[in-house]
Amino acid sequence: MNQRRQKLIPQIKYLSRLEKVWDWMAAEGIALVMLEDTEGRRDRNIRWLTGHPGDALLLLSADRKALLAAWDINLAKHYVSEPSILIASYNDFDRLPQKAVAAVTALLGIQAGSKIEIPSVTPYPVFLDFVGELTDHDILCRQRSAAVEIKKMRAVKDEEEIQILRKAAALTNELIDLLEKNVRKGKIKTEADAAILIEIEARKLGCEGTAFETLAAGPDRSYAIHAFPAWTNASFAGKGLSILDFGVRLGSYGTDVTLTFAREPNTGQEKIINMVEKAYKLGLSMARNGMPAKKLAAAIDSLFAKSRKKMPHSLGHGIGIDEHEYPIIRNRGDNEWVLEPDMILTLEPGLYDAAYGGCRLENDILITKDGPEVLTDARIIRL
Repeated sequence: MNQRRQKLIPQIKYLSRLEKVWDWMAAEGIALVMLEDTEGRRDRNIRWLTGHPGDALLLLSADRKALLAAWDINLAKHYVSEPSILIASYNDFDRLPQKAVAAVTALLGIQAGSKIEIPSVTPYPVFLDFVGELTDHDILCRQRSAAVEIKKMRAVKDEEEIQILRKAAALTNELIDLLEKNVRKGKIKTEADAAILIEIEARKLGCEGTAFETLAAGPDRSYAIHAFPAWTNASFAGKGLSILDFGVRLGSYGTDVTLTFAREPNTGQEKIINMVEKAYKLGLSMARNGMPAKKLAAAIDSLFAKSRKKMPHSLGHGIGIDEHEYPIIRNRGDNEWVLEPDMILTLEPGLYDAAYGGCRLENDILITKDGPEVLTDARIIRL
């Protein structure tokens, strides 16, 4: 492991996270839960609970045992530090989840008639395979699953997560300053220049890489929320508005920021910039403990509506192991999230116009008892 990265990452208390899940299982009367992180059915809850990067099953029993069935057992032994987690090879179960569950059920002596939960994303034919393999047990495959509950648990960060994301944010800020410096010096001329610089420099700083594929959109492509392709060899930071959306990943955790570069903006582009800056300030002033996420998003929607503008995406989202986590900051009827201390989320108002291009300003915010703490230093950069 990169020595700098090793110093940046605190020791995570995985057992305390597992205890939360076991407590939930006890309340639900579930004897065994299977989580699956495999190709086509990704679930980073396993990484949150064990530290293992991916491609594995995690089986949790009501008597507080945990078994990780990993495709790459050498990798698992390197990354899984919690001694109470047993590690087995997925190959021992023919790499079939139903066989793994059946074997562990027999190994742990789980009584007939007990509830065994599999992921809600399990295809129906595979669900039937589970039913056929475990005829004496009650197989649950439901929307309100353990995987969903764990994602809700992840919305409020623990002390180690906050430490890692603070450090990841500090490294992100180093890259923001470097990007601005290189744009001003003319060293970044294309979208590719910006995206490749981020990729290379993030790894030099000790990061695992980028948190997601960098989105670099020059003046001709910034009209899109997420440019497609993500970046090209087109001009970047030329006359007009350019958007750069990126993050870095450190110790499994990713940041998410967006810069807008404005060079000689015309009157229409100035209006967009001013509205986005005003929306950001309003959102930041409201992002406090006890604030309903829906109310926060609605305030920004109302602000834009006064100028007959509409933001086509949510105001923000939680960040962590996944690039998009709970809470979701959006104005929708089913949004019941309320901000509370130790949530880390993005605040990202943006407007997009086919003629003028787009402008988005996104920073990562830690909610504290005393108000929001802005962790990153993304900004609208006037050239």
